[in-house]
Amino acid sequence: MIGRALAGLVLGALAWLAAGLAAVAEPPDTALRTLLEDTRAALPGACDAPDVPALTRVLCTGTLRVGVRDSYPLFATQLGEERYGYDIEVARAIAARLGVQPEWVPVKPATRISTLAEGGADVVIATMGHNTRRDAEARFIRPHYYRSETILVGPRDLAVQDWDDVFNRTVCTTIGNYANAHIVSRDVRVMLFDAAGRLPDALRDGTCRLASHDDSFFASYFADPDFAARFDRKFGFDPVPWGMAVAQDSADLGRALELVSQVMHRDGAFLDIARAEGIFTAFLEDQQALWNSPACADAAALEAGCLIPALDAVPPPTVFAPQVEQALAWTERNIGLSPNLPMLMTQPAWRLFVDGMINSLVLVAGALAATLICALVVGYVSALPYRLTRMLSWLLVVTLQSSPVLLTLVVVTAIAHAMFTYSSAVALGAAIVALGLMNGCNAGQAIGEAAASLRREKGLDRGLSLPLYRAAVARSITQLLSFLVNAAKGTPVASFTGAPELLAALTDITSFAAGRVTTYTIVLLFYMGVVTLVVWGCNRVRARIERAS
Repeated sequence: MIGRALAGLVLGALAWLAAGLAAVAEPPDTALRTLLEDTRAALPGACDAPDVPALTRVLCTGTLRVGVRDSYPLFATQLGEERYGYDIEVARAIAARLGVQPEWVPVKPATRISTLAEGGADVVIATMGHNTRRDAEARFIRPHYYRSETILVGPRDLAVQDWDDVFNRTVCTTIGNYANAHIVSRDVRVMLFDAAGRLPDALRDGTCRLASHDDSFFASYFADPDFAARFDRKFGFDPVPWGMAVAQDSADLGRALELVSQVMHRDGAFLDIARAEGIFTAFLEDQQALWNSPACADAAALEAGCLIPALDAVPPPTVFAPQVEQALAWTERNIGLSPNLPMLMTQPAWRLFVDGMINSLVLVAGALAATLICALVVGYVSALPYRLTRMLSWLLVVTLQSSPVLLTLVVVTAIAHAMFTYSSAVALGAAIVALGLMNGCNAGQAIGEAAASLRREKGLDRGLSLPLYRAAVARSITQLLSFLVNAAKGTPVASFTGAPELLAALTDITSFAAGRVTTYTIVLLFYMGVVTLVVWGCNRVRARIERAS
């Protein structure tokens, strides 16, 4: 009896172990078939139940509502009633494996996740990168169905191989691109466009020497022989996996799509579609090899180490970010306002903000000093009793008065770049010189005219004495102080030539963070404060001079 009981226990243990091993080694095809059969077994009764699960609803209606983009060459394009591209063919293949028909739901980058949350689509397959920020908003399907990276594209004859080669250069990119934070953290200037489609044209017409965007976006342009002959890929960074996504509460549909994705990687279905559509395939080739390996060949691999993590797109917070969040919560609760303050929330934005403020103060101080020096020098030359010196000063003043501010800045900056290696200091120095020339020459003209007026009034000879020069400066003090204030007010325009002052810094911040209205309001308030301080100082100086006179 004891022997029979022991034999029974051993056989039972072996059966339990075999069942467990079978479950662990269950192929994804079998797991998917079981999931679909169990769901269909409850039909059609489950179709009328309240809160129908997503997979049940898909099988009940016989359609899979797929959010897709309308215009993303090689991935999702609509021509008339027909749709083409990698995402489209992936959606068709997935719908076929579920035994349903795809139904297209047009989405845009800004509406992809909101469409899921509002129940407008069952799944979104729309060139959407999977990053840690989005994990809280949707359930991303893994294994991922594609991966891209951000690349820098420029003329073939432009020698750029890594970040050192683009230090302090300007790169064209789009507003809101997550990779912009990486770009500006490398001391690279950004020129922002509202749509990616404008980047290739900006490269062609020379507006941009370098442009940054996803390699998947540029793939269709490199397929054009003319574009490929002029431009090439310089280097890439920040690879990001692409994920299909379902609503957070769509667990059953999410599980089905995960199993479908595993099967399609293993069988090379994703890879075959990519080759047919002419897109990059290196990632898909690696994935096919991975999902055919023994470690990732069964359904349990989805919980093992076979999956690529989401891109960590959350920049490190500042040490005072919690206090800022509490303050914003208080203002929203008590005042009804909740401004976005990205420059106070993350370390990259905070560094840009602080550097921008310091550079702006340096720029203002430098512009004031340059304006004063230029005014005194030009005023002295204008007051000399020599026709040649007066003619030279007149030509300089007229030239600068007739030149637009931006053009003067551009010309001075171009000269500075030709003389020195480009850097932030050179850009600031060029802006200071340009602002000093534009405002100082006008003030110097006023000093020269005051000197001529004093000669006529006092019947002096044509000489220039120090007392006469000082009297001329005192008489033209109102114009001089006005141009000093004007120099301070004009400093933000230096951002257009690459000077890293506050406006440029906050523009960089808004390239990868929200809160444009709040951000530019801060710029306005900062410069209003600076100009007010300069006006106050100038009034104090004028009052002292008047008392002394």
